[in-house]
Amino acid sequence: MEQLVALAGRLISYDTSEKEAMHEAAGFLRGWLEARGFEAVEEGVRELPVIKAERGPEEAPTVVLHGHLDVVPGHPEQFEARVEGDRLIGRGAYDMKGALAAMLVAFCEAPADDVRLRLGIVSDEESEEEVDRGSDHLVESGFTGDFAITGEPTDLHIGIQAKGVLAVRLAVNGKAAHGATPWLGDNAVLKAIDVFRRIQSLPFASESSELFDRPSINLGRILGGDALNKVPDRCVIDVDIRYLPTQDTAAILEQIVGLPDVDLVATFTRPPAVVDPDSVFVQALRSAASPHHGQQLHSVGRDGASDAVSFLRAGIPAVEFGPSGAGHHGPEEWVSVSSLERYRSALTGFLAELPRHLER
Repeated sequence: MEQLVALAGRLISYDTSEKEAMHEAAGFLRGWLEARGFEAVEEGVRELPVIKAERGPEEAPTVVLHGHLDVVPGHPEQFEARVEGDRLIGRGAYDMKGALAAMLVAFCEAPADDVRLRLGIVSDEESEEEVDRGSDHLVESGFTGDFAITGEPTDLHIGIQAKGVLAVRLAVNGKAAHGATPWLGDNAVLKAIDVFRRIQSLPFASESSELFDRPSINLGRILGGDALNKVPDRCVIDVDIRYLPTQDTAAILEQIVGLPDVDLVATFTRPPAVVDPDSVFVQALRSAASPHHGQQLHSVGRDGASDAVSFLRAGIPAVEFGPSGAGHHGPEEWVSVSSLERYRSALTGFLAELPRHLER
């Protein structure tokens, strides 16, 4: 376990919200794998590193362990990993450098006589790019398999669904006036906030599905005003909507553009992730993970978007499965130290048991 925590801590130490640090971390990972006898190949997508490694017989069933190096920005102290009790604390500990460390160890230790094992690591999961993404590059380059596991945080449950992304940039117009007489103008910033509140009240926002009680709607950016002493006459807001697998983006957009005083400027979309819970691969993972969970293991839906869709779009079943923790993207992100070891054991157990499940 000490090796696993040390490796996760080392990964946390790289501020991989920045391109230069991503390349430094990628170099460390290549060296770490090569020191253990595994060839690691680094490729690039939009000048960001994509790392590939594989082992096992080519004719065997193939499993892809899939993760990402990048994190959202944090304060400098968040990149100094520390352990407090059972918590490894730091930016990316939960999302998903703890899981990535466990995947690296599992890749090296897992039995590989009857399974072809591939490790694919990208650097742009947290980005807003809609095309030419690292995970799409893995699939398009043939780095695929019969099943993929993305190590996003799931608290050792199996994520069989993830919400899709519909990010919209909206422009709201007002009327300029002197800041000393705001009643003579129409403040576009205040109107934009009202627009966001109305989006939260649209019909799509109250819908639910089997695994989700509602979509997620967040006001991520607000850009308005060009002078302190002027009533702003234009405001742009970026709204991040994570929609349900049962919802349609065109129908959501129709509701939004139907609001008064709103102009749609741009959109960014990523589809939801959905995998069959009765897949033999999902059942094999459930069997391997259950002894390490401590509670009843569930198939769950994740509110965050998933790069697993890159594999799903190619017809490859893919799930999210990661260790326990909390606080991802927040000020006190942490992953459970004991769950990292349980997670690693679940992965190696799955790879050992998979051939038996496939023979049934």
